[in-house]
Amino acid sequence: MDIAQDILQHIGQPESEQLEYKAVLPPAATVAQLIGSFANAKGGAIVLGVAEDGKELLINGLGDEFRAVHITRKAIDLLSPPPTVKYDYVVHQGKRLFVIDVKKSEAPVSLGGKVYARTGDHTILLQTGPDKAIRNPGIARLSKALKEDRKSCTAARAKLLDHYESVLRILDDLSNLLYPNASNLPTDNPEGKMLMRILFSSCADTFEIFMSDLLFEIYLAKPETLKSDAPVKVKDVLDCSDMQEFISRYAKGKLKKLQRGSVKGFISDNKQIKSLGVFDPARQEEIEKILQIRHLYAHQNGIIDEKFRESFPAAKINDEYRMALDEFLARFEYLAQAIDAVDEAARNDYQLASFS
Repeated sequence: MDIAQDILQHIGQPESEQLEYKAVLPPAATVAQLIGSFANAKGGAIVLGVAEDGKELLINGLGDEFRAVHITRKAIDLLSPPPTVKYDYVVHQGKRLFVIDVKKSEAPVSLGGKVYARTGDHTILLQTGPDKAIRNPGIARLSKALKEDRKSCTAARAKLLDHYESVLRILDDLSNLLYPNASNLPTDNPEGKMLMRILFSSCADTFEIFMSDLLFEIYLAKPETLKSDAPVKVKDVLDCSDMQEFISRYAKGKLKKLQRGSVKGFISDNKQIKSLGVFDPARQEEIEKILQIRHLYAHQNGIIDEKFRESFPAAKINDEYRMALDEFLARFEYLAQAIDAVDEAARNDYQLASFS
């Protein structure tokens, strides 16, 4: 598809309401968000193969290993209604770039029920209703921090932050059920105890999903990191509709040790994460404790067993491990900070695209 000359003439200018640069190819969901945001504003162009280093633009180009056309088509398929989009490779300053030219849409374009738009050189989520104030000070502080985190993060982390924000709002809305007496006292309400276990387990589960999604983004941005000596079955490849699906499945397959509660094993098996230097022994131990609590809640209904005592020696076998709001928020914040650290390191080391 031919890209208009006026679009090509803007390459090299600073990012704006109608221009966005990405150093590498983002996942389809990130591309869809950007396309939707331009369609809901004045239209604009996304240029892949250009990195920002402070105020300087680096025209690096986009290698042949990136499946930009395929990812762009998938991104458009995620949007409703599909906007008018042209996309093609161009040559600029001797470098091969990929340009996505988006036209303004007459009807609001949504991604998964969410509507994004451009404001200045940023993409924002348009609010569909009033943002209800959070009453609990501890929850409000964490919610504010999550909103700040979202301003610069990978698509993997943006998805996690959506889930974590929902968990915080449930905790705030159901105070009478989850912490009726005080935030430092576990609830005696059976339904409240059950819900607390479910909410905490979901936070740990979403951490694992984030790690899988982050690996997927790394593989997509740096295809050479996908190479390993591990055997791959031909059936596993043929069962996938395209390379993106295969890479996604491969990333999820890397989670087996993490799902068994072994953060150390997961880090050891994944050089892409290990090389970031984020998960030191102390952090690995604390996250393993969080995963052990999740395992206890998911498989033992919170009843302490011998395996749990290996991580929590003071716990008594057959007692119920109950969690007060203060402990929940402390472990929640620790996990969120670890995610922040690994996400920032991955974005810097692998030049991953920011989601917003």
